[in-house]
Amino acid sequence: MKNETVIEILEEANTEIASASTSERLQELKIKFLAKKSVLMSLMSELGKLPPEERKSFGQMLNETRTKISALIEQKETEIRKQELQKKLEREEIDITLPGRNADVGGQNPFYVVKDEITDIFLNMGFEVADGPEVETDLFNFELLNIPKDHPARDMQDTFYISDNVLLRTHTSPVQAHTMQVAGGKPIRIICPGKTYRRDDDDATHSHQFAQIEGLVIDKNINIGHLKATLELFAKKMFGEKREIRLRPSYFPFTEPSVEVDITCANCDGKGCSMCKGTGYIEILGGGMVHPNVLKMNGYDPEVYSGFAFGIGIERVAILRYGIDDIRKFYQNDVRFLHQYRKKA
Repeated sequence: MKNETVIEILEEANTEIASASTSERLQELKIKFLAKKSVLMSLMSELGKLPPEERKSFGQMLNETRTKISALIEQKETEIRKQELQKKLEREEIDITLPGRNADVGGQNPFYVVKDEITDIFLNMGFEVADGPEVETDLFNFELLNIPKDHPARDMQDTFYISDNVLLRTHTSPVQAHTMQVAGGKPIRIICPGKTYRRDDDDATHSHQFAQIEGLVIDKNINIGHLKATLELFAKKMFGEKREIRLRPSYFPFTEPSVEVDITCANCDGKGCSMCKGTGYIEILGGGMVHPNVLKMNGYDPEVYSGFAFGIGIERVAILRYGIDDIRKFYQNDVRFLHQYRKKA
């Protein structure tokens, strides 16, 4: 029965891909047949329920079907691009009698404006900037951060693997682990800005590449009050003196306790509106007290030292700050987008 379902999926994909006439339609089909929530991918989760003698052959069938659909989409994509290019060439004409145009210079990308401003705020608090590689080992990206190989948190950070133990980092937290390893048990106060990567379908609010600024403080007698005071000062410096924050319980494998941090909505001053969905608050970052396991694995005695960590999405702050409606605009190099924020930046 499952084999028949897979055959039907392939036949349906073949028919719909063949009839697709635009890049937009092809992208919809790619999501329909290959995304994580597609029927084909959902069958992957049922492999563990099958008898061993059926599991191998059915898994092979699923992989072959996914490969065939991917090939069909790539082939159709090439065909559509050629057609679209031909139509564009037929439409466009060049009038060599028109006067030339001066080069138009855009403004600074608000992403970098926000990145630099966040960095300056924490530098003025006494933090230092730490950097690390974007290609990481499994040890530093997961294991030293209390995320062992069988931990379910890895599913939420499905990413780009180069080999079984080498990958593009999913957060800038590995920089914290590197710094702790080098510090040799001494106090730390750092921020770690940089790019991160996760396997995701790009849309208005998601990107396979995004940027974070993570912070880490380790010393004697550090408590959650220090975390709240630090983030409250950051919020006021970044969004204005009227902004307040609230901490909500959450879960991160590398902190305990963990919190989500919300800021009062700038649109309604915390009264409740459509932007904040009537709550008066908008989530901006996550943080918590460094997990004792993380301290211990990276050379600190959790009986002597404690610390807090936090992570800020640069694009998220820029979106809130400038009212940007699509995360992809940060990366498209469109001068018209930059012009909108030239004065503000």
